[in-house]
Amino acid sequence: MLKKRLYQCLSAAGLALAVGACKTPELVVKNESRNTPASYTTTTAASQDSANIARVQWKQFFTDPNLQALIGTALQNNQELNITLQEIKIARNEVRARSGEYLPFVGLGARADVEKVGRYTLQGATEEQVDIKKNRHTPDPLTNFQLGAYATWEVDIWHKLRNAKKAAAQRYLASVEGKNFMVTNLVAEIANSYYELLALDNQLAIVKQNIGIQSNALELVRLQKESARTTELAVKRFEAQVQHTRSLQFKLQQSIVETENKLNYLAGRYPQPVARNDESFNNLQPAIITAGMPTQLLTNRPDIRQAEQQLLAAKLDVQVARANFYPRLGLSAAAGLAAFTPGLLVSTPQSMLYSLGGDLVAPLVNRNGIKAAYYSANAVQTQAVYQYEKTVLNAYIEVGNQLSNINNLAKSYDAKAKEVAALNQSIDISNSLFRSARAEYTEVLFTQRDALESKFDLIETKMQQLNATVNVYRALGGGWK
Repeated sequence: MLKKRLYQCLSAAGLALAVGACKTPELVVKNESRNTPASYTTTTAASQDSANIARVQWKQFFTDPNLQALIGTALQNNQELNITLQEIKIARNEVRARSGEYLPFVGLGARADVEKVGRYTLQGATEEQVDIKKNRHTPDPLTNFQLGAYATWEVDIWHKLRNAKKAAAQRYLASVEGKNFMVTNLVAEIANSYYELLALDNQLAIVKQNIGIQSNALELVRLQKESARTTELAVKRFEAQVQHTRSLQFKLQQSIVETENKLNYLAGRYPQPVARNDESFNNLQPAIITAGMPTQLLTNRPDIRQAEQQLLAAKLDVQVARANFYPRLGLSAAAGLAAFTPGLLVSTPQSMLYSLGGDLVAPLVNRNGIKAAYYSANAVQTQAVYQYEKTVLNAYIEVGNQLSNINNLAKSYDAKAKEVAALNQSIDISNSLFRSARAEYTEVLFTQRDALESKFDLIETKMQQLNATVNVYRALGGGWK
């Protein structure tokens, strides 16, 4: 009676400890906010609809055939993009590995060994040393041959392994979205560099044209100096201006080489001339942008989708860490043949052996390591929440900045075009007045310098307009489809 009561007390204590072992610590869980403003603050009421330029494929958004060819080459050859594609394969293989962990492991094996037992050992002293069949002493040393199959299986009671596989799948999807985001940035970078190259070509053409104009003005000043209508100072000032413009020409030529090489690098090829039609630059018009609603960023922007997949994976990691507090059930089995000579392996059923076992293990004492992993998983999940919200906020601000930039650049371009027209007229007026000795040479110099700078600024503003449309296209999530 006393022994029975003792067993009951031990059983109750063991059950209490097992229940205590399954208890998980409390966590402070942070949930992500998916709220976005109803509209972009810089857009007008007329543009507040679901039409979104991000849904347009890049081949339709960029109509220049030379630019299309560059982007197509880059999407095939860009080394950074190809490295990312290999990372996607690695993530896919991780999913495959995780999928196999909650399935039984089955293998085939063969074994041969030899053993010499000392006569004055427990095993040697108690061994019968007589063969059962032939009444002979067993071989000394004793050989052993085995052939069979074995299997092990961790029963996924708490879905720990399945959640680990789902987390790996979410990270695989995140790697795909990361590749899409890289494609978006690559397309935008190539387009911006291409428009920069066209702008440099046009600036170089203007410089060469101005060198001709300034050289003619220099010859005129020299003639006036010979006729004593001006001084050597005017001649030297005009010569300096011509040399300054020629220096600017060489700087532009170097910038063109570097921009071409940048495009070649992005396209994954060695330096070569970049096909382009620089005369089409002045006819290019910024695309009409339809920004849609801010909530569309959550589905259009690959970096937001990537952050979302990483957040889902982090949440699953918390569940995996929580399952470590619960009992683990493992099963094992083996079946095969064993004998001390190879010829007896086929002597069944005497040579047959099999085993079947199971174990149920739960952490009981010193669970600090499991708790630390659980708290760390929760901290990583909280980080993922903040990263997701940060990515959404950054996307909204990027779109807002670029929409505002487009509006302001359009006004700036109109003002700069009027400035260029006025300065072009001033050049003719100043030259006419200088010939008739009604204006100083400095007025001609200043007018030519201002006109050159204004033309440069006009081209620069045009390039910025084109870049702004590319950047808002990228910011809205376009370019990867």
